[in-house]
Amino acid sequence: MLFFKKKATSFDNLTLDVDTTGMTEEQVAALNAEAVLRKYDKESSYRNKLPKKLDIFIGGILVAFSLFQLYTSIFTIQERQLRPIHLGFVLLLVFLLYPASPKLSRGRIEWYDWMLAAAALVATLYIPANLDYIIRSIGNYGTTQVVIGILGVLLLMEACRRVVGKPIMVVVSVFLAYSLLGQYISGTFGHRAYTMRQIVTHMYYTLEGVFGTPLGVSATFIFLFILFGAFLQLTGVGKFFIDLANAIAGRQAGGPAKVAVISSAFFGTVSGSSVANTVGTGSFTIPAMKRLGYKPEFAGAVEAASSTGGQLMPPVMGAAAFLMAESTGFPYSKIILSATIPAILYFSGILISVHHEARKEGLKGMVNADIPRVRDIMKERGYLLVPLAYMIFMLSARSTPAYAALGASLSALMAYSLGWLALLPIGIMVACKLLFETMHFTQYALIAICLWMLICLVRRRLGFHPIEIVEGLRNGARSVLPVAIACGMAGIIVGTVTLTGLGLKFATGLAVLAGGNLYLLMFFTMLSSIVLGMGVPTTANYLITSTICAPALIGMLVSLNGLEVPTAAIVMGAHMFVFYFGIIADITPPVALAAMAGAAVARGEPLKTGVNATRIAIGAFIVPYIFVLNPAMLMIDTHFTLVILSLATAMLGMYSLSGGLAGYVQDHCRWYEKIILAIAGLTMIYPETMTDFIGFALLALVFVAHKLRTRKQTA
Repeated sequence: MLFFKKKATSFDNLTLDVDTTGMTEEQVAALNAEAVLRKYDKESSYRNKLPKKLDIFIGGILVAFSLFQLYTSIFTIQERQLRPIHLGFVLLLVFLLYPASPKLSRGRIEWYDWMLAAAALVATLYIPANLDYIIRSIGNYGTTQVVIGILGVLLLMEACRRVVGKPIMVVVSVFLAYSLLGQYISGTFGHRAYTMRQIVTHMYYTLEGVFGTPLGVSATFIFLFILFGAFLQLTGVGKFFIDLANAIAGRQAGGPAKVAVISSAFFGTVSGSSVANTVGTGSFTIPAMKRLGYKPEFAGAVEAASSTGGQLMPPVMGAAAFLMAESTGFPYSKIILSATIPAILYFSGILISVHHEARKEGLKGMVNADIPRVRDIMKERGYLLVPLAYMIFMLSARSTPAYAALGASLSALMAYSLGWLALLPIGIMVACKLLFETMHFTQYALIAICLWMLICLVRRRLGFHPIEIVEGLRNGARSVLPVAIACGMAGIIVGTVTLTGLGLKFATGLAVLAGGNLYLLMFFTMLSSIVLGMGVPTTANYLITSTICAPALIGMLVSLNGLEVPTAAIVMGAHMFVFYFGIIADITPPVALAAMAGAAVARGEPLKTGVNATRIAIGAFIVPYIFVLNPAMLMIDTHFTLVILSLATAMLGMYSLSGGLAGYVQDHCRWYEKIILAIAGLTMIYPETMTDFIGFALLALVFVAHKLRTRKQTA
C-alpha cells in the first residue's frame, strides 16, 4: 500500500488544499479527480461545504424536486404547468448551490443568491399561477408580463453561466440579438422587425421558446433517466463495469487501454457528461495505462475519446435519444436501433487504434494475478446488469420511456437490496407486462414492491440504509440541473429559428456555399456542428446542431435525383450526422474539454492529448459519412445481408485507416505504406462494390508485405 507524505499535492496546476498524509493512492486519485472536475466541469463546482442545517434545507428541496417529478410521471399534469414548475425548481437550486464565481467560498450562500433564487421563483411560478390569463391574453400582454418575461430569460442566462458555462450563453445571446436586430441585416439572413414585446411573448409565454419541447423532455424523460443513473451508481455499477472490462480485455496487448474503452462504453451511455465520465473512469484506467508504458498524452486521449463516445452509445446516449425521438417523430426504439451499428463502428475504431499502438510500442497485457475472471464477476455482481436489461426490455416492449425509467430505477434498488434474489420481483414486473396488457405500470410495480418487502422481511434485512435512497434522490435532482438549464437555453435558440425562419436561411446559405455538391455540404455541416458543439452539454448540443445544421443536409439529400433511400433514413442520417460531430467537439482542439480533463488526470500536455484523441477517434469523423452515404447502417427499411456486408467492409476500412494513422499493422509501416493503408481504409468505407474490392486488395498487399518482413526478421 502506497502512502503519501506531502501536505499538499499539485495536480496539473490544480492544488489540493487538504492534508493527504496517510492517504492511499486511490484516495489521492479521487481528490485529484475532484480537482479536475472543478476546473473542467462546471456542474461539479457546486457548494458542498455548507453548514449542516443549510445542507439539510437544500437537500430537502432536492428531494422534493425528485418526488415532484416522480409524482408527475405517474399522475399527468398540464405541460404549461409542469414545465414552469420544473424550471422554477431548477433555477432555485442553481442559485443556492452554485456560486457566482468559482473563487467564492463553497461554504456559504451570498445574500444576492437568495434574492436571485426568490426572483426565479416569482418569474417561473407566475405562469402556472396566472395560466388562464396568459392563455387568454397571448399577444396582448402588458408591461408587467413583459418585465417578468425579460427577468425570467436573464435569470436563465445567469444560471447557465454558473452551471453550464459561457459558450452556450454567448450563442444564445447572439440568437436573441439576431431576433431583435435582424431587420438591419440585408440579404438572405435579414428578417422583418420584431418588437421586444413580440420576442418576449414568443420566447417566454408560448411553448416555442424557453418552455418548448427541450424543457418538456427534460421535465419528463430526461429527469427520470438521470434519476435512474443516480440509483444505478448507488449500486456500485461503475466499479463493476471496470472490473468486467478488466476481465474481458485485461490480458490482451495494451489491456488497460482496452479496459478504458469498454468500461467507458458501458458507463458513458447513462452519463450525460463527457468530462465527468472521463474523470470518473479515468481515475482508475489512466494510471493503469501509464504503468503499462503508455505515454500520458495517449492514455488521457484514449479515456477522453472513449468517454465522449459513451454519449453516442445506446440505449440512453447521454439522454439525447429522447430529444431525438421528439425532434424526428421516430419511436425511441427506432432511434436506439439506428444508433447501434454507428456506435459499434466508433468503439471498434478506438479499440483497433489502441491495439495498433500497443503492438507498435511492444506493450503487453496486465498480469494475470491482477485480472478477475468473467465468470466470478458475473456470479458475484452480475445482477447489477439486470436493471439495464429490464429497461431495454421495457423500451422494446413499447412501454413509455417514463415507465421504463421508473421500472429500471425500482429494479436498481431491488438489485442493490437483494442481489440475485431481485430476479423474483423484477420477473413479476416482466411477466405482468407480457401477460396482462391492460394492467397499468403502477399496479404491477406495487405487486413487485410487496414481494420485495416480503423477501426483505423473511431475510430480516433491507440490504441498504434508507438514507441511501434519499441520497439517490438528491444526486438525481442535482445532476439534472445543468441538463435542464441547457434545455431551456436551447429552447431560446429553437424559438429564434421558428420566429425568424433562421433554420431555412442557414440551410439555404450552406447549400449555396456547397454549390450543390453533397460532399462539400457534409463537410461544411460537419464544421458547423463541431463549432456549435464546443463546450456545450450533450442535450443542448444535439438541439442546437439539429435545429441549425440538419435541415440543410436533409434538403439536399431529398432533392438529389437517383438517391433511392427512404425519407425516414434521410432524416435519421442527417440528425445522427450533426449529433456525432456536435459530440466529438469535446475531443476536437482547440476547446476539447474532455481531452483537457483527460490530460489533467494523466498529467500530460493538453494539446497533444487533444490531437491524439482526435486521431484515436478517427471513426467519429468517418462513421457519419458512412451512414449518410449508406443508410443501410441505420437499419431502416433494409435487408439483413446488406447490413452485415456494409458493417464488415466498414470494419475492415476502420482497421486499415487506423493502421495507417498509427503507422503499424503487422509491422512498423514505411511512409508509403501509411498512405496505402489510409487510401484502402477510405475506399472500403465508401459504399461501392468496386471501391471495396480496391480497398481490400490494397490492405491485403500491405498485410502480406508485413508478414513476409516479420518472418524474414525472425528467421
